[in-house]
Amino acid sequence: MSGAFFSRSASRRADASAGTGRCYICPVVELTRLWKIDYSPIGLRLLANLILAAVASWGAQDGWGEETPARFLQGINLNGPPVTIHGQAWLGSDAGAYRISGNTFSEQKVPLLPPAPEPLATMIRSSCWGGELDVKLVDLPEPFYQVCVYVWEDNASATFDLLIDDEVVVKRYHSGPAGTWRRLGPWTVPVEGGTLTISARGGDANLSGIELWSSRGRVPDLDMIGFNLTPTAEQLAFFESRIRPLLIDRCHDCHSVEANEAAGGLLLDSFVGLSRGGDTEPAVRPREPDQSLLIRAVEHTHPGLKMPPDERLTDEEIADLRAWVAIGAPDPRRDDTPALLKAQRAIDWDRARDFWSLRPLHAPPLPELPAGWDESLTAIDRWLAPALAERGLRFNMLADRQVWLRRVTYDLTGLPPTLDAIDAFLADFSPDAYERVVDRLLASNTYGERWGRYWLDVVRYSDTAGDNSDFPIPQMIKYRDWVLAAFNADMPYDAMVWQQLAGDLLPSESPQQAQQQLIATGYIAGARRFGSRVDDYPQHLTIEDTLDNLGRTFLAMTISCARCHDHKFDPVTIEDYYALYGIFHNTRYPWPGIELDQRQRDLVPLGMPEEVSAVLEQRQQGEKRLAAEVKRLKRELTDADGERKKELEQALKQARAAVQRWTKEPLPFEQAYAVIDSGRSEPVAVQLKGNPDTPGEIVPRRFLSVLGGTEVPPSATGSGRAELANWITSKNNPLTARVLVNRVWQYHFGRGIVATPNDFGRQGLPPTHPQLLDWLAIRFVESGWSIKALHREIVLSHAYRQRSGMSGRATQVDVTNELLSAYPRRRLDAEAIRDTLLLLGGSLDKSIGPPHPFPPQPEWDFTQHRPFKAVYESNHRSVYMMTQRIQRHPYLAIFDGADPATSTPKRLTSTTPLQALYFLNDPLVHEQASRFTASIRTRADTDQQRIELAYLLAFSRRPTTQESEQAGEFLADVNRHFGETKGATGGDQQAWDALVRVLLRLNEFVYID
Repeated sequence: MSGAFFSRSASRRADASAGTGRCYICPVVELTRLWKIDYSPIGLRLLANLILAAVASWGAQDGWGEETPARFLQGINLNGPPVTIHGQAWLGSDAGAYRISGNTFSEQKVPLLPPAPEPLATMIRSSCWGGELDVKLVDLPEPFYQVCVYVWEDNASATFDLLIDDEVVVKRYHSGPAGTWRRLGPWTVPVEGGTLTISARGGDANLSGIELWSSRGRVPDLDMIGFNLTPTAEQLAFFESRIRPLLIDRCHDCHSVEANEAAGGLLLDSFVGLSRGGDTEPAVRPREPDQSLLIRAVEHTHPGLKMPPDERLTDEEIADLRAWVAIGAPDPRRDDTPALLKAQRAIDWDRARDFWSLRPLHAPPLPELPAGWDESLTAIDRWLAPALAERGLRFNMLADRQVWLRRVTYDLTGLPPTLDAIDAFLADFSPDAYERVVDRLLASNTYGERWGRYWLDVVRYSDTAGDNSDFPIPQMIKYRDWVLAAFNADMPYDAMVWQQLAGDLLPSESPQQAQQQLIATGYIAGARRFGSRVDDYPQHLTIEDTLDNLGRTFLAMTISCARCHDHKFDPVTIEDYYALYGIFHNTRYPWPGIELDQRQRDLVPLGMPEEVSAVLEQRQQGEKRLAAEVKRLKRELTDADGERKKELEQALKQARAAVQRWTKEPLPFEQAYAVIDSGRSEPVAVQLKGNPDTPGEIVPRRFLSVLGGTEVPPSATGSGRAELANWITSKNNPLTARVLVNRVWQYHFGRGIVATPNDFGRQGLPPTHPQLLDWLAIRFVESGWSIKALHREIVLSHAYRQRSGMSGRATQVDVTNELLSAYPRRRLDAEAIRDTLLLLGGSLDKSIGPPHPFPPQPEWDFTQHRPFKAVYESNHRSVYMMTQRIQRHPYLAIFDGADPATSTPKRLTSTTPLQALYFLNDPLVHEQASRFTASIRTRADTDQQRIELAYLLAFSRRPTTQESEQAGEFLADVNRHFGETKGATGGDQQAWDALVRVLLRLNEFVYID
């Protein structure tokens, strides 16, 4: 039982004049009387739990802890049909949800004070009334609710008491002049017998509607109802990238605290101002764009209001605002009250650097184990143990050996263990048996294919550019293969950072090493492209995408939020943003092709310098010759007519086609989709409000101020990428090691020590075990930035080796398993599921994936309306599948694959009908199941042996006696069915195909214990 409790004594606090009473807990004696609690041990424990629950609820509702919104449960229109108000469905008078002892009344012509939007106004002006009025709600399932009541006055004022279950909650309420309406409450009340009675006594009262909210959390103020108060990360990103810059650029001049006088009393630089609206009505009606004053004003459809008054917004900007309002106007600007906006302009750097993620790495000596704990526990376990012991918990028992083997093999390779590996491990009882398994898996090339895919998730890898035609990039697989090879070679992580940011600037010992370092900068080159134009291409958006991913990937900071203004939550200024922007402004990105220039250019050659120079010179001369012919024909065409004009027009068409063929002809040497320095070495100006056409003050290139603000030396001649790589991997930067260690931990346990792996800022979540995080980060750096050493430490810990399945006590005190009293059971990701299906069917090609069969460049003719789209079938591992930015691969879309358009720090795990239907109907599943069946029947002689083999291959364990019997009965039933309906031929094969498909649909096939 939880929630704040309605006190039937005078201890309830209620402000009758404002109608906003909120209940406090009643005295112990009152609680014991109300719930008939005796003073036995059981009764006292119940009483203690009630008090603790109430205190927890106060913390959520009255400011003692973090505020969370209450959940809307039910609205009741007491005299009218079902309605939708603020996006919430209300029951009507025909729902049978209540009984009235009183009269009903409706008068829709009375002007309301204050004015209310439809259909709220219709509900208010239709009510039940009387001086002895009772509304009894029935069939209520919850034990506690927060209740709000709508009252109004249709003519002459009246005074009455409002009661809930015979307790006065508002005494002598004065209804006011005609049209006055109020929303009274909330009051938190218990429900006995599923009923609740709301009454009015005294003068004639008009009760229009009742709201029921969950017993915990803060009930939103009326002007907050309908707003999306718990937005997703994607919705917040939409606000930050599309809505906030638009409000700043087009609205703040007249509707912010910076304006001399806010037009119409409306402030749009704060959530408070947005939700309260202006002098006439709310600016936004969340989830109802057509009813929102803001939308009607920007669309210029309001009869007396046009915003902005001088120039209408573009159709795309209006569409963004409509989409934002339609999802409830999510807005993270909780601290942006008008009074605080100006005070937030300055950053207290000392205080900023004291935030947990920005403090220097520090871990005290290993803690002592609690008394009676196993002294053989690893260092990781010792950091976890104190928090477990404090809650009265312990680690779970060690998992069975075959369970751990399947777990660690999937974790490190993305594939199940082989039969030989299972037999060898189960027969090996040497002290280092577990260590040898881990070392074998880490040495396998399948390790890089597994963990390289995780890195590709974070850096938003794609084989296409992401512009509105989504041009293919055939060369991107070189970067993909570099990532996989780097993980297999256990390249030190600081070296991985260096090569991806500045590989072209590093010294090398051979041409091959120089090429690989150059290919690594495909990380930067892979930034998203936009639009279709050439001369005015929005390069600032590609650089924004670069900075956004760089901040999230290496630092877990949302740097791009400072593009238009100082970051609203974290210590990143707009000057910081453009200091880093200048580094990439001086970097030459490759051109992937775009609708109005359908050819690649500025890629980096990988051939021998002499050969490259000769070929490029030949290409340039040929292009000049062909371009000169086009110019000559255009000149002649201006004076031609008749047949001569037709001949010249045809010749000009052929000459232009020749230019296109020449420029698209592949070069005779390989190229890398990579970056190099542009030859510039200059700072850039701040772009006011994020607009490159309105430059502000020039800022030198430097690192983030909160991390030292070190500048690129004036004598430096390069872009500054080498300095950037040095800053990020510096021992004085505490973020880089913390972020990577947290990612590795997350992929092993399903949740990071910091549950927001791309955001270590104030909008992210704090670490559950900060000392463990720092200890691992320090060990990581001391190991030479070895990711494989980090794996080894984690997967050999008791925390990782323990059984899944939480104890009864753990489910009460550690509901989300943050303390790791059991191994968290997890579903396989999309790639592991597909790869396993191919492996069981004997179809998996374990070689490195070949180049994708893109159309040849001379045939490219992609446009916004005919973008590149393709799905290339392959039996290679899923990491080698072609990945598009604009169009998701259909299989990966079903099973929660990474989003190639943005960094994916953690895969979602959804459960949808499509996933079940995939295993039922997809041709790949049926084909591989049939091949799996054929293999089983060939490798074993009897059904019993085949059943055992199927379980070993699919689940890495032998079947239980009951499972074997059930499988045998299933085969017999299917064979009998085929014998009766289709004759004896083919029945055994069909039976085995059916059994295998059943096994593949079991949870155990796609979940890791």
